[in-house]
Amino acid sequence: MKRTEFLNTLGFGLAAACTGCLAACGKGDEPTPGGPTPPPPPPPATVNFNMDLNTDIKSVGDSKTTNGVIVVRLAAGNALASFTAVQVACTHQGTAIEFKSAQGNFVCPNHFSVFSPSGAVITGPASSALKKYSIAITGSVLTVTG
Repeated sequence: MKRTEFLNTLGFGLAAACTGCLAACGKGDEPTPGGPTPPPPPPPATVNFNMDLNTDIKSVGDSKTTNGVIVVRLAAGNALASFTAVQVACTHQGTAIEFKSAQGNFVCPNHFSVFSPSGAVITGPASSALKKYSIAITGSVLTVTG
């Protein structure tokens, strides 16, 4: 095989391999250029679950995600105002939000939307609030419904 034939063959094979690799490296949450942004998943329509405050979310800033809902301890004590429960899926594209105790807010790690503890949008690109769920406390049992 001549040197130019070898280089041409190698070049085509290398180009094909690189094209496959680059296509596989794209982010799955990015919309197709020129295509519509996929809608986020809907929040859970109804939830009803309990948490034992003796074992779950014992410290301020602790959170637990259950059934598509993130429950966070905002303050010490077992008063209703010490907790919040909102949908875990960001209203922008559905990425799971995280509670940042230093800021006292929920943040989407994908596009950095920021939500208040009540679920209101503070900073976009999300434009709609998170669904907030009801909390009841009996003794050391926290119940989330909605």
